[in-house]
Amino acid sequence: MDYLAEVAVSIITPTYNASKFITETIQSVKTQTFQNWEMIIVDDCSFDDTVGIVKREMELDPRIKLIELQKNGGPAYARNIGITTAKGTYLAFLDSDDLWVPQKLERQLLFMEKNNLAFTYTDYRIMTEDGERTDVVFRVPARIEYKSLLKNTMIGTLTVMLDKRKVGRVQMPLHRDCSEDYGLWLSILSRGIHAHGLNEVLSIYRKCEHSLSSNKLVSARKTWNTYRKVEKINIPSALWYFANYSLHALKKHSKA
Repeated sequence: MDYLAEVAVSIITPTYNASKFITETIQSVKTQTFQNWEMIIVDDCSFDDTVGIVKREMELDPRIKLIELQKNGGPAYARNIGITTAKGTYLAFLDSDDLWVPQKLERQLLFMEKNNLAFTYTDYRIMTEDGERTDVVFRVPARIEYKSLLKNTMIGTLTVMLDKRKVGRVQMPLHRDCSEDYGLWLSILSRGIHAHGLNEVLSIYRKCEHSLSSNKLVSARKTWNTYRKVEKINIPSALWYFANYSLHALKKHSKA
């Protein structure tokens, strides 16, 4: 761990009415075995007690930072604001209802530093909305390139870590009818960068029954729109990729 002492990680967390879960999410960051981080929480005009909870956490730990947006812009816009203000060498993403295991940052940073990697992701576990950890674990491939990712949206945002020195300035596409995080991963891989998987369960995804990500039709439409509006893929090629995506999505949802 010594050679990572000067490495800083900026954790980007968008919030919107997240008072039910945000304390537990913050706690999973505070208990990391790697401690040189900043957690940038960007609140997208919550009307519950999210901001109050975060401010109380800030008083206890100055590494936690809050940006309050004046106009609701959606999670991608909130993440982009966080990315723009991030001071760390690495970027990591954690939504306001998800969790990390204590070794997440340490294990992933070691993996990236030892192998000189720009973009990594990990396995992750599913938990219920009430926080019960299930036996469902999504295992990821060792490497993904651009065309592989077009056929399979296999990267969990809560598992991603990017080295800013290697990927440069990044922003998520602001198309609300598209999958903005998926669009960012594609934009990075389209430059010839490969994403590498670490086969360790380091993140825990909360499956909320009424969330947008749990709606299969919404997810399918967003994926299609990402092909057409963000990647500008022609219809025949988009149909081919979408057919492959659909097969992988069926397998994934049947597992979950």
